[in-house]
Amino acid sequence: MNRAVTTPTTAPIPAGAAWARPAAPGPGVFRVRPLPGEATASYTTRLAAAYRLPLPHLLDGLGIHLNPGPGSTNGAAPTAELHLNLPAAARLAAHARTPQPHLLRALPRLAPGPHERPAPTSHTPAGPPAAHWQPLEPAHRPVRACTACVLHRSRGTSTAWIHPPDHTPALCTRHQQAADDPRHTAPLDIAALPELTRAHHQHRRAARHPAFTTALTWAATITTRWYDHHQHLTDRWHTRLTRLTTTNPHTQHGPASPTLTCRTLITYPETLTLAATLTRIPPHGLTPNAQARFLHHLADQLEINHLTPATHDPLWTRIHTR
Repeated sequence: MNRAVTTPTTAPIPAGAAWARPAAPGPGVFRVRPLPGEATASYTTRLAAAYRLPLPHLLDGLGIHLNPGPGSTNGAAPTAELHLNLPAAARLAAHARTPQPHLLRALPRLAPGPHERPAPTSHTPAGPPAAHWQPLEPAHRPVRACTACVLHRSRGTSTAWIHPPDHTPALCTRHQQAADDPRHTAPLDIAALPELTRAHHQHRRAARHPAFTTALTWAATITTRWYDHHQHLTDRWHTRLTRLTTTNPHTQHGPASPTLTCRTLITYPETLTLAATLTRIPPHGLTPNAQARFLHHLADQLEINHLTPATHDPLWTRIHTR
């Protein structure tokens, strides 16, 4: 009896089968801790430096495809941020030996942007691990981190870049360093300005108030206007700026005047005082009599004789808002 000869066939590999995908890299040898608020490009560059690798080579070794773009990984002021999709962020966290939620909290720009979020009908939400460079507007570029903190968390580098909170300079009270503008070639020594350290501690206390974030936005708008138009606190701010630039002569040789690049730092104590005072305004606003009392109290807090804002002053706008 003749038996039919059958040829074995190979079934196609399901596209989504987990066992068919390349294995993800395991945990790395070195653990490089992120700085609070660190730029993703800064952290990944420091991680690559621990292995003496260029950043593109590190990402390639992790199986993360890096699209070409205007990124800077040579220690210069970054003009673009590195964006990772969800699979790439997971691989980075695993290799860095840092739980992904912790890394997401430390790196504010690591979470994918709206253009990277999966479509509702997609079966492969984020696709293969990938990264790309996203250009940054000058106002959103990171600033230099405290060199002592970077050395403590790195292997041989003292340069890192962080995104400070809105309307706030980057301050390290432990090592008395600060940064206010990405154009500065080094962090600023603030030992000669103890009022900045006091303001930083005040910030932590005031931030507990539920209305503080909105109040800080108003306060920054107001003090910026006063600073630019030489109103109310000009002499105090000029004296503070002179002390800062004397201690940090490199601020006077950059592409922009320290009057501009140090503005947020110079006005920081008064911005915090103003923000904390603005939280006292009730939701329904202030009556005319209450406005006068409020301005008298604010003048006392700012340690000036009197405060009578003009109608074009944003402080006038705020106290008349209901």
